[in-house]
Amino acid sequence: MVSSGSEVSPEPRPIIGLPTYVEQTRFGTWDVESAVLQHNYVRMVERAGGIPVLLPPNGVARAELIDRLDGLVLTGGADVDPARYDAPPDPALGPLKADRDESEFALLALARAAGLPILAICRGLQVVNVAFGGTLIQHLPDLLGNDDHSGTPGGFYPTRVSTVPGSRVAAITGPEVKANCHHHQAIAILAEGLVATARTPDGTIEAAEMTDGSFLVGVQWHPEADAADIRLMRALVEAAATYRRERNP
Repeated sequence: MVSSGSEVSPEPRPIIGLPTYVEQTRFGTWDVESAVLQHNYVRMVERAGGIPVLLPPNGVARAELIDRLDGLVLTGGADVDPARYDAPPDPALGPLKADRDESEFALLALARAAGLPILAICRGLQVVNVAFGGTLIQHLPDLLGNDDHSGTPGGFYPTRVSTVPGSRVAAITGPEVKANCHHHQAIAILAEGLVATARTPDGTIEAAEMTDGSFLVGVQWHPEADAADIRLMRALVEAAATYRRERNP
């Protein structure tokens, strides 16, 4: 059928960048270094209406990459090098990924300068806090006397998180979240410009956000652990769609 010319093309779905990490990976007959990411991140972006694009940690972040994205998810993973906040390493520090640190701190700086909407998850929130001048508790069990936030190897610890009324994260998730946690680190000194917007009953900061500028929400828990709950990712995708429209009127 020939178009009458009056039909409106559907709005392109926003493109969401997802940093990956390098691991030795076995599949088929291969045992090689691979750039990998849990597939639930991809599922969540797709279900929320975005197009996921995987970004390898190549140590280089360029403005032309940011120009091709409409939103960025800073994904979970390895501990941030404490040298970035002038602290000696704790004996309980996990393996560090220098290539991820270099790549993602640069990505964050470029994305923030461009006004790109950002959702930061677990390590991602820690990257944001350190990048803006904050510090981290390197091993929560030393402070709390328990490992409730750590979960089991390859698993999560469900815990109750209360959000701050009037915050973005509260508007997205409601006053309370059943959060899936798997972290042994957390925010110590909150960076200037960030506001803590959710905590667990023991006082641990579980979410923080920028109150000015473009969308930047970080959560310490793992929303991708429940791929059916796409509220945070949908909020990012909606912000990314607005960013795309404003950039390409």
